[in-house]
Amino acid sequence: MISLAHPIRLRHSPGPGEASDCSSPPPDPATVAEERLDAVGIATELRALPADAIAAQADALAQTLKALSPRIVHYKVCSTFDSAPEIGSIGAAVAVLERHLDPVLIAVVGGQPSLGRYCAFGNLFARGPGGQVHRIDRHPVMRNHPITPMTEADLRLHLARQGLEGLQLEPWPAIAEGPAALKERIASHVHAGERRILFDACDQAHLDTIGSALADYGSGSRPLLVVGASGVAEALGGRVGLRGAAVQIYAGNEGPCLVVAGSRSPITAGQVEAARGFNRMPVRARDLSDEVAIKQLATRCGAAFATGRNVLLHLVPHEDYGISGADLSHKLADLVATILDWQAIRILGVAGGDTSSAVIRRLGFRSLAFEQQLDTGVAICIARSDIPQRDGMRLMLKGGQVGSEAVFDQFVFANDRRALGTPSHI
Repeated sequence: MISLAHPIRLRHSPGPGEASDCSSPPPDPATVAEERLDAVGIATELRALPADAIAAQADALAQTLKALSPRIVHYKVCSTFDSAPEIGSIGAAVAVLERHLDPVLIAVVGGQPSLGRYCAFGNLFARGPGGQVHRIDRHPVMRNHPITPMTEADLRLHLARQGLEGLQLEPWPAIAEGPAALKERIASHVHAGERRILFDACDQAHLDTIGSALADYGSGSRPLLVVGASGVAEALGGRVGLRGAAVQIYAGNEGPCLVVAGSRSPITAGQVEAARGFNRMPVRARDLSDEVAIKQLATRCGAAFATGRNVLLHLVPHEDYGISGADLSHKLADLVATILDWQAIRILGVAGGDTSSAVIRRLGFRSLAFEQQLDTGVAICIARSDIPQRDGMRLMLKGGQVGSEAVFDQFVFANDRRALGTPSHI
């Protein structure tokens, strides 16, 4: 059985280059062991941190992972692999995990076709605004990413610059030959001491083949370490037996909805513009300047909620906030926490990968249980918390580059029209 639904929450680094402590301890090994998990997924906000801070936090996480003895460890990265040697280094995290866990194999799954991410002959392509697919180093958004611009499409070269060297490529024509042939090639790599493999993925069939070929790898003493986006769960879930678990959809009128858009991508900007079921409130730099300003904006939100309106807080695409992307995400997380401390909000949506991580960590949720897929790359989850007013909250989490234009209104519609009291299953 496999579960990738248990986030490991980390506190943000106090400053550049400084390692941070956990805001709450990682999941207790004894508690997690009761669920008999084959896999542990690591979904963090490390991509916003310097390489030395990433290494320090990965070092702390590795101790917990060893105690859990999972057969599979999934290091979750963005589907666009945006990262750099100095910031958000994937290689820095993998190097630490490799040293501690001694994995039997490191498998990098390069594409996630369901999100319009394709890896062909080691080169990453991504769907952009308007639906056109671009090589990642020519992508109109990712080549100009403000923190980690993607200037190299070949993932072997891109990751080698971060210290993840020696990736052996399994190209899509070879993967298309089927699971049996791919298993033989993987075994040949392992026999030759080549334990780092990059897998192309251009369609769902490729992911299915990769999952089948990797299904027998990994043990409690030497796990399979898989690096990739949520397509890893798509590849492996059906192969190793995703466990079905009931998730209760809470009945009753749960009041208005809050959505926070922390991404400034053109896709998210279009989704904000298209939202009709909300009182839209731009978040300016002055609104996040200090604690007093944050409380004032929270008060304005409260006034909107008092009239029964849903609220959509969003960053302004070209605003100069004067702080790093990581600090901006944490300011937004503080804003959300302030609002929820004052208002009985039970329905929360967050847009932006880093913002989602910061908000989930700040709110102190114990775990998230997947309820349903709202849109491509957009999940609705039920949160568990030791704080009564936050336990059972419905959450929509999405990256800045995913979802249809009407995704925020879809979230409101899903809450208004859901079958009350009817369990959903994963």
